Amino acid sequence: MSSEKEFEKLKRSIGTKVKELRLKAGYKSYEVFAWDNRISRIQYWKMEKGTNCTLKSLQKVISIHDLDMVDFFNSLNK
Repeated sequence: MSSEKEFEKLKRSIGTKVKELRLKAGYKSYEVFAWDNRISRIQYWKMEKGTNCTLKSLQKVISIHDLDMVDFFNSLNK
């Protein structure tokens, strides 16, 4: 698999996991989650869709769920 395809797969996996964490936290709406946690709704939507994500914004979302980067990325393989 090419590195570009692997990167696209990783972005989708991150988005899926971020959405899973939001739902597990009881938020049906990404907009309400973003609003409650002072995150740009558009930025958060892009993160969940796996289209755009900065490490800074990912770190913020992960910390909201009381996780660290290592635990988050390890959970992607489960």
